[in-house]
Amino acid sequence: MTARAPTWWTWIAGVPVVACVVILLADYAVATWRAPRDDATVKNLQQQVKSDAALAAKLAAEQKRITSARRERKSRDNAVAWILIGAAGMFLAFAKRAVGQAHWPARGSQPRPVSPGVGTRHARVRAPRDEDLRFVDDLVASQGRSKENAITLLQAIQKHYRYLPDEAIRRLSELTEITPAQFAGTSSFYAQFRRTPAGKHTVRVCHGTACHVAGARQVTEELRRYLAIPDGADTDPSRMFTVDEVACLGCCSLAPVLMVDGHTAGRLTPASAGAALAHVEETEMA
Repeated sequence: MTARAPTWWTWIAGVPVVACVVILLADYAVATWRAPRDDATVKNLQQQVKSDAALAAKLAAEQKRITSARRERKSRDNAVAWILIGAAGMFLAFAKRAVGQAHWPARGSQPRPVSPGVGTRHARVRAPRDEDLRFVDDLVASQGRSKENAITLLQAIQKHYRYLPDEAIRRLSELTEITPAQFAGTSSFYAQFRRTPAGKHTVRVCHGTACHVAGARQVTEELRRYLAIPDGADTDPSRMFTVDEVACLGCCSLAPVLMVDGHTAGRLTPASAGAALAHVEETEMA
C-alpha cells in the first residue's frame, strides 16, 4: 500500500459515515415534523367516531398507517446506525494509520533531507549513524520483539539518544512486531517522550505558585533570550541547554528557583538568571 493509500481510504470510509449521519438527521427531522400532525389527525378522528361510527374504519386505517410508518422508520434507523458504527470504525482505523505515517517514515523508506537553516529545533541535527543504531539492535535482542515492550523500548531509546530519532524508530519497527503508527501513538500519548533533540543539560525552572508570583515567567524569558532559544523551541541552537518549566522543585522559600544538573539556584532575578548557568558553562569550557 502506498504512502497516500491510507489517506484516500480515510476519505472513502468517511463518505458512508456522512451519509448515515445525514439519513438519521433527516429521519429525525421528518419524525419531529410529522408526529404532532399524525397525533392531531388521530385525535380528530376519535372525536368524530363518537358521533359517526362509520368513521371507525378510517380511524383504524389511519392508526395502522402511522404505526407501520413509525416501525419502518425505526427499523431503517437501526440498520443505518449499525452501518454508521462499522463505517466509523473503518474511518478511525484508516485515519490512525494515516496519522501514523505522517509522523513516522514508512518501513524501508529513506529519511527526507533537512535543508540547512530550515526549522528551529531540527536545524543541524546529526542523525544517528549505522554504528549508533547498534544500540537498538542490542536493545531488541535483550528486551524482545513483542508489542507489550513498546514503552520500555521507547524509554531506553530516549535515555540513550535523549530523544526519539526517526532513524532509531525506523530500525526498531523493522526489528519488532510494533508498527511505526503504534510507536507514534504511544510516544504522542506520553509527555515524557521527545521527538526532537534535547540539550546536554536540562534547566528546570519552577513555575509553582510561589515562584510564579516572585517572577518565574520573567526569569524563564530571560533564560531563553540569554541562550538564544528560538520561538516555539525549548533547546538552544548548540543543543547545550533545554529549558523546561516544572510545577514545583520543593524550594518555595528560594522562589523563584531553578535546578540544573542537581545544582539549585534561588532568589533569581532576570539579571541573575544567566549567571545561574555559569558553573555549567565553565565546566564545559574546561
